[in-house]
This record gives sequence, C-alpha cells and structure tokens, in this order.
Amino acid sequence: MGQPIRAAALRRRAAAACAALLLVGLASGTGARAAPAPAPEPTPSPSQAALDPRITEIMRKPAYRHAQWGLLETEPADGRVLHSLFPGQFFIPGSTAKLFAVSGTWRTLGTDHRFVTPVYAVGQRTGATLTGDLDLVAQGDLTLGGRTRPDGTVAYTDLDHTYANDFPGATLTPENPLAGIDQLARQVRDSGITRVDGDVIVDSRLFAPDPGLDPTPTPLIVNDNLIDLLTTPGDRAGADARLDWRPKVAPYAVTSAVKTVAAGKPTNITVTTTDGGTRIRLSGTIAADAKPLLRTAPVTDPAAFGRTALIEALARVGVRVSADPVGPNPAARLPRDYDGRPRVAAYTSPPYEQYAKLILKVSHNLGANLGICLMAVSAGGKQCEGGFPVLGAFLDRAGVDRKQVELLDGRGGNPNDRSTPQAMVQMLAYWQRTRDARLFREALPVLGVDGLLAANCRSCPARGKVFAKTGAVVGGDALNNRLAVGGITIAGYLDKGGGRFDTFYAGVTGAATPTADVADILAVSNDLAQVAAYLQESP
Repeated sequence: MGQPIRAAALRRRAAAACAALLLVGLASGTGARAAPAPAPEPTPSPSQAALDPRITEIMRKPAYRHAQWGLLETEPADGRVLHSLFPGQFFIPGSTAKLFAVSGTWRTLGTDHRFVTPVYAVGQRTGATLTGDLDLVAQGDLTLGGRTRPDGTVAYTDLDHTYANDFPGATLTPENPLAGIDQLARQVRDSGITRVDGDVIVDSRLFAPDPGLDPTPTPLIVNDNLIDLLTTPGDRAGADARLDWRPKVAPYAVTSAVKTVAAGKPTNITVTTTDGGTRIRLSGTIAADAKPLLRTAPVTDPAAFGRTALIEALARVGVRVSADPVGPNPAARLPRDYDGRPRVAAYTSPPYEQYAKLILKVSHNLGANLGICLMAVSAGGKQCEGGFPVLGAFLDRAGVDRKQVELLDGRGGNPNDRSTPQAMVQMLAYWQRTRDARLFREALPVLGVDGLLAANCRSCPARGKVFAKTGAVVGGDALNNRLAVGGITIAGYLDKGGGRFDTFYAGVTGAATPTADVADILAVSNDLAQVAAYLQESP
C-alpha cells in the first residue's frame, strides 16, 4: 500500500484545483464532559406528513430544474422522522459545517473555558526598571477583548466586518479592538514597571499557522487580523471623502483618494497595499447619499503587529520600552519556558460559549478554523491538522456517524467538505441531550431577528421561531454567464411550542442563477430560509 496522504497536502491540492469556489454567508443569507449515550438513529415513520405545498412549489422553481434537494426534520423525543428527502446523501455544507467544528471545540474546551493571555517579565527587575524583555504569550484568544462589552458578553453585528470586502452593509462593533492590549499595558504599569531596557516579544509557539486553513488562524489575533477602513461621503459632490480606520498601529498607514460623487452615482472603492501590507491606499468614488462604506486590509504579520501594539499601549500609560517599536518580532530571544518568571499581566477572555455565539451568529470563518487548531493543542499538538482526530472522537461520542461527514477545514470553505442531512441532524440532536441545549440553540442565528438570518422573514409567523446556521458555496459559470450554486444550506431547530424543538436540515446543490449578478444568489438563500419558515409553520 502507498503512504497515507496528509490532510494538509489534500487541502492544498483541493484549493489549487477549485480556487474559483467562493464561500459566502448570506444574510438575506472546562474539559470535555462525558457524553450521554447516543440517541437511536432516526427511522422513517410510516405516517410521514406530506411536505407543505409551499415548499414543493419552491423546489419546482426554474433555478432548481437540475438541482438536488435534501431535507430532514425529526422530533426531539424519539428521533421520529417527520419529513425526509435524501437524508443519507452527501451535500456541500458551506458554513453549516461550522456546526461540527464549533461543537467539537465547545465540548473539548468546555462551556466556561476562558483564555488567559499572560505577560511575563524575563530578566532582572531593579525598582521600576526591567532589564530584559516583556513576553506576551499568545493563547489563541479569538478577540483579545476587542469585542467584549462591559457586561462580559461578546459583541457582533448582523453582517460582520470580516465580510466587508465581499458584501455591502458590513458594520463595526463599537468596542475598541485594542482593549485587551491596553488592559495588559495598564497591568504592567500597575505591577510597578515603568521602564523596560529590552524588548517586547510575542510568543506565538502555541501552534503553527496552517495555510491550508483559509483564513489562517494565528496564536495572537487582534481585530481578526484586519485593518478596518471606513469611508464616509464628503459634504458635496467633488469633495474628498472622509476616512477613518482602526486599529491605528505603526507602521500601518492609510491614505485615501476617494472622491464624493453626486447622489445616485456609483460607489466603487478599491483598496491597494504596498510595503508588505503596511501602506494602504483607498481610491475610487462614493455617492453623496451613500451610507458609510467599510472595507478591510489584512494584517500581514500578526505577531509583529501585536508587539508594536503593546509597545505603543505601554507608552500611552507611561511605560517606556528602549527597543524600537517597529520591526520584526524577535522570537529567537524567547526562553524555553516561563518557570520562575514573574507574571506581570494577564488578560482573561469571556467564556468560550460567547465565542461560539459570535462564530455561529455571523459565520465567523477565522474563529471556526481556529477551533481546529485549539483542538489540536488540547491533545498536546502544535500542528492544526491534529485537531481533526479530536473532532472525530467527539463526533463518535456525540452519536454522529463521522462517515457521513467529510471535512478539511472548520468553516466549510474547502471544496472537498461534505455532509449528509442525517449527520447534521445527529449533531443538532446531540445538543438537545445536554445541559447546554438552550445555550447552543440560542447561539444560532434567529430567523428575522439576528445574525445572518436577521433580514429574512421579518414579518412572517415563523419569525423568532427558527434557530439555524446557514451556509453557501457559490462559483462562477463562465460558459453560461451565470452563477453556479455548489450548495446553499440551513440547519437548526424549529420551535414548535410547548418546549418542543424539532431538528431540521434543508439544502440544495446544483442550482443556477439566471445571471452573473450576486444578488441572484440572495433569492436562493431566501428560498432556503422560507423552507425553514414553512417547516416551522406546518402542524
């Protein structure tokens, strides 16, 4: 037999072969506890109800002439099947794959797990002077305080800033993205250190970044490793547009040549970067009547960025560091370990269930991929692909048939990712048997209320009664000048009243849009949300 193919190599090969696939989330689209015994497999009921005719009408639309639909709805008490179409067939999951990755991470780390990111003083302390280095030891904290509200919950918007370059309408949370860094700086000062004759170093040895995971998680993450660029129209046509950006950390610098044009004229803003991504320029136009437009640029070296951010934060609170604040992160200076080194600061995150809510509500791709790396770390590894065996073992304990799930990432963005409706429903049913059932259900987008389902079904009877994760994989069809739907899916819970929450999945693969306009995809996404609504409304 030949040698086994490593997961990382598979991911790279698949990405090269299928680079045209685009994953989109559409808005209008403590240690692990022992799991209970798996529920019995759903079995078809001889009295399966006929599908609501409104659902079959959707499925017969021209867009789905050559498509395949999958659907499964089960009762929570005994797994009795209420509706079923091809429940054991593979479908492309898109972001519904996050149900597996987030569930595995949640149960591996624990509901109440908090990330504690420390800063150690490495060197000799004489009074207020440290002769040596301050080492920030990254722990894989997804937000590092950058979204934490005063009440300890994590803030999100219905269309997250991480989607700003793909869809209009993305908005920012009001929290300071450098809040955790600032808190660490204040703690260093409060420890009595006001001068560092040495350097600040980010210790990113928690795990090795895996470029096969896109976006690629890093042990230190500040503002999702993004620079936010917010353009607002000027006072009149012809005026320079106004620009604000964050987080402001050297050597990143942003300039804008965007002009305001007359109301109703096109808004078209291009972002270009030079000097290793640290010089960012915006050009183009914004209509006088347009809302502020958000774009993002990547932070190309998160460790160097975090190092500079902490040195600058220390300066703001009166702690002087002798090293140049701008430059590469000097990781070679790090000690083997921190035994006996005084901890002079630590930032403690909200509990993981808050991060799970963020990931699921907004379909946070970086957070979902990060979970794979964190599961690897939980098993003592540093290579992110080591997270997949941990996830697989969890699925076994949860009663999910892992042979009905194929994953090469955590977010559902790899073209090889597949899942059956039955596996999705098994995952959802698992949570109903746990004490965190309500927390998990309410972490999902709610139809017509929030997250990526906020804009759907705002006035229909099912509003607020469908809790579900959405997903989409869409690519171009150059032959027919249209868009090809690899898969659009929705999976979650239907509030049937009286404390009953049916588990369900609905998805379609092989659909096509009439034109190449991305807005046409919204119609397909709306159809899936409507199918979920009709399932909830059905007796």
